[in-house]
Amino acid sequence: MSSPIPFLDGVLTADEVATTAATIVGMQEADGAIPWTVGDKVDVWNHVEAAMALQVAGEVEASHRAYDWCLAMQRPDGTWPIKVVEGVVADDGAETNMSAYLAVGVWHHWLIREDLGFVRRMWPAVLSSLDWVVSMQLPWGGIAWRRREDGVVDAEALLTGSSSTYHALKAGLAVAELMESPQPEWEIAASRLRHAIRRHRDLFLDKSTFSMDWYYPVLGGAVRGAEAEEMIAAKWDNFVRPGLGIVCVDTNPWVTGAETCELAMALDAMGDHARARALVQDMQHLRHENGSYWTGWVYDNEVYWPHEQTTYTAAAVILAVDALGRVTPGSDIMRGATLPADFAPMALRCGCEPAAERLGQPV
Repeated sequence: MSSPIPFLDGVLTADEVATTAATIVGMQEADGAIPWTVGDKVDVWNHVEAAMALQVAGEVEASHRAYDWCLAMQRPDGTWPIKVVEGVVADDGAETNMSAYLAVGVWHHWLIREDLGFVRRMWPAVLSSLDWVVSMQLPWGGIAWRRREDGVVDAEALLTGSSSTYHALKAGLAVAELMESPQPEWEIAASRLRHAIRRHRDLFLDKSTFSMDWYYPVLGGAVRGAEAEEMIAAKWDNFVRPGLGIVCVDTNPWVTGAETCELAMALDAMGDHARARALVQDMQHLRHENGSYWTGWVYDNEVYWPHEQTTYTAAAVILAVDALGRVTPGSDIMRGATLPADFAPMALRCGCEPAAERLGQPV
């Protein structure tokens, strides 16, 4: 199916984007699941990201089958399994950022199609998933990252996961407003989470060698403005490899396409369009001749690794091109102009004085 996306400053043509979307559809399983690659695992976060990319590219039927899978696989408590392989649950635990992400996909779908019937159908799943996520909030504001298969909760928070969850809570609140169903508990949780991401990053698990922990507070919307610019500038040279993209971990010579495109969307949300576009252009060396994308490139050895093309990398490319090209109404999903305003701190339990922080300003 042809894509609505035009040329983006010589980066990708409409036909090239359509070809990339077709490679995602080609790996979709009969039940609608979108694995990382053929025969690999499915997790609901990357699955929803792929469904969003398919909407952008005009692959509407395949996208809807993916959302049907979300409804079929959701458990009564609002969660999804961490890992499903070819229809079989391989990890029966639950991760908070994964379960939260359906809200982002539903809001994105509304922006593109304004299909109220679809939103109504998905709303119970969004409601139960975010209720569970909010129940996993820690006293200082971060979100516990996982409930293991044995039912034990890992009561530690990941900065990347919590930043994505903040984005999902805002998307969920936008959907709730559309459904005329206020969710004040989500607002309180989002305000506490934003404060934690901005003021208590030392309390999250230390994953500072990973590029996602560097840019995700910006991508998820908790950090913007001058603080975001300072955050990105501080580790630019740690993670960016000019002409190639960004590394996944700053200790390894491995640039990855999905992280590069996510950083591009974070920069776009900051208004840094030139560097965002350059990054998407730089990572095109990962494009396979069939339109899919290699996961990454080990530049010291000059080899693709792992030796596979992943749906989540292709999806990230499509979403980044849409964001930079302002093609569909869904292109705003990371910039967040269509989402609720950021939340001032309220009901804090971390010991901070709420009045000490002004929205968008340093303490």
